[in-house]
Amino acid sequence: MKKLILVFIAFTATIHAQKNDITLEDIWSNNTFKTERLNSFHSMNIGDYYTILNTDEESKNTSLDKYDYKTLEKVASIVDSKNLEGIAHFESYTFDASETKLILGTDSEKIYRHSSKGIYYVYDIASKNLQQISQHKIQEPRFSPDGNKVAYTYNNNLYVKNLINNGTVQVTFDGEKNKVINGITDWVYEEEFAFVRAFDWNKNSDKLAFLRFDETEVPEFSMDMYGSSLYPTQQVFKYPKAGEKNALVSLHIFNLTTKKAAQVNLGEKAQYYIPRIQWTNNSNALAVTTLNRHQNNLNLLFVDGATLDSFVVLNEKDAAYVDITDNLTFLKDNSFIWTSEKDGFNHIYHYDAAGKLKNQVTKGTWEITNYYGYDAKTKRIFYQSTEDGSINRSVYSIKLNGKNKQRLSSNTGTNSAAFSNSFNYYVNTFSSANTPNIYTLNAAKSGKQLKEIKNNQALSEKLNDFKTAKKEFFTVKTENGEFNAWMIKPSNFDPNKKYPLFMHQYSGPGSQQVANRWGGGNDYWFQLLAQKGYIIACVDGRGTGLKGRDFKKVTYKELGKYETQDQIDAAKKLGALPYIDKNRIGIWGWSYGGYMSSLALTKGADVFKMAIAVAPVTSWRFYDTVYTERYMQTPQENASGYDDNSPINHVDKLKGAYLLVHGTGDDNVHVQNTTRMINALVEANKQFDLFVYPDRAHGIRKGDNTRLHLFTKMTAFIDQHLGGSENTIATEENIKN
Repeated sequence: MKKLILVFIAFTATIHAQKNDITLEDIWSNNTFKTERLNSFHSMNIGDYYTILNTDEESKNTSLDKYDYKTLEKVASIVDSKNLEGIAHFESYTFDASETKLILGTDSEKIYRHSSKGIYYVYDIASKNLQQISQHKIQEPRFSPDGNKVAYTYNNNLYVKNLINNGTVQVTFDGEKNKVINGITDWVYEEEFAFVRAFDWNKNSDKLAFLRFDETEVPEFSMDMYGSSLYPTQQVFKYPKAGEKNALVSLHIFNLTTKKAAQVNLGEKAQYYIPRIQWTNNSNALAVTTLNRHQNNLNLLFVDGATLDSFVVLNEKDAAYVDITDNLTFLKDNSFIWTSEKDGFNHIYHYDAAGKLKNQVTKGTWEITNYYGYDAKTKRIFYQSTEDGSINRSVYSIKLNGKNKQRLSSNTGTNSAAFSNSFNYYVNTFSSANTPNIYTLNAAKSGKQLKEIKNNQALSEKLNDFKTAKKEFFTVKTENGEFNAWMIKPSNFDPNKKYPLFMHQYSGPGSQQVANRWGGGNDYWFQLLAQKGYIIACVDGRGTGLKGRDFKKVTYKELGKYETQDQIDAAKKLGALPYIDKNRIGIWGWSYGGYMSSLALTKGADVFKMAIAVAPVTSWRFYDTVYTERYMQTPQENASGYDDNSPINHVDKLKGAYLLVHGTGDDNVHVQNTTRMINALVEANKQFDLFVYPDRAHGIRKGDNTRLHLFTKMTAFIDQHLGGSENTIATEENIKN
């Protein structure tokens, strides 16, 4: 009998050994679950070719290699850093229009989220000649269409280098840090309108349009940077908080023939913001987008580059706000393609050169999520949409006249496409919640798969060795609507047991967390929590995206109000399930999600037992003008909207465990948000936990072990205050075992 017992023990041990526990080191240190991806590639203008920047792992040399779409085979190495004198490697590249020259970037230095500066060279492919653009670190060098000149910015001024005679013309002279910027956006434009280069060449290469930002009256924000020196330094930059002064932005055109710049006086048409400038196919017609401060009245203007006269081509208004996109595309006749949600859902429209609507190309109770381009040969538009369900993405084509719509992608999940310049081929990237990325070459005419490029079968097989569970999609219905949701249960889920519930959300305007796509580090962390005995869930409530204009914009002037109510109601609904312990529900989020988890724990104090808020906004009064006023108007106009839904003003309701986390170097959501929340909590005599990461920015990534440290701390906090299974370890020292 004793022998049989020993055999049984050995057998059960073997079963358990078949599935490994996911550890925090697996996720944040060892790169155990690395997802194979395609290197970033660029479709060439001439022929069905694309280029990839490759790095030799041993020598660290970089090469720009040319590939054939049809065969996916390398056909040439355009340039290799081992053959370049003085350049060990390069980090970026840009072709001129003829694809005979390149701008190569080295020694880059990050500034903010999208901006950087570096040393740049022009490389002539035929002669192999290398020409340094400037001895200084510069920003945003761009070829003129004729390939003979490069425009760039340095120290807030705009320059043009002549590649033929090697001469340089300084276009502006008044650039000064924290005062005047020429040709580059200020902090708030970069962050919220998502562009850095604020200049553009016309088709004939004889005019350069640019924006000038006068930041003189914009209030400054300063952050102590602690570093490793005896004394900290200060980072000081212009940051307009809601209701404060923005930079004065003006539009200018520099004539390269006369070497003179002139300001374009748009008059009342200028409104307040200029979030986009773009030359049309007419070398004398500049397209300019302007917005009023409330961002609910948009003008698309044409400016005559010779006379500087302007007229409104298109006007779009919304009771809430109008979104800015990069989908404006001019056809040969200068008619243009535009996307808008004016019929209640985001769709594609075709206007003539005078702004008269020719056709609404797409229609339906679904959203265009990406516009890929227009093929003039076949008169087809290629796009991505939610036609197969709001949590999915599919690739489609349609004629410019709105006929002959064709679904090109075949798998249900998230599909995205990268088209060749000829629109003969595209690379399709497919993933789903339970299928890691698969890359295929497809024919653009039919969508037919021609070849599999890369899959993640090795990752899928590796995951079979770990305790993982599938992400299940469903909807949560409350009195305020029916909301998309997902849930992850423990792999050994028993419906007769009760489990604690840990909710994840972001909830910001137009966002989406409930999507049928492969996840990243957070998803593996959710699997780790599930294996410890938690059920993880996520609900996209009102205000999130891709379910129509009204669903998204219901939160206008009341950020936090409806989103919080939906998280509270969803938690109650989920807590009523027989296998969830309604007395052990927690919630967490980052940035907007941290704002939401803070509100949920205060306004929903009787529902949530604990919350974690990472880098949270705690009052919209502390956040920037462009983002905040788009959804809230100004504090002067809407004080109650700002204050009624600030977690700072609800700390008296706090009952559960609360962990606040912030980086002191966060230039986006300032640590001021957390310090003000701390003061309110102290004044209300509410206990809480706090962890501050010195010098870390909004993503809290700086340092090899920062993410590991953060998620170790959060996991311990969840275990301590929510409690998973009987095997849960609730101390940071051994949480990783």
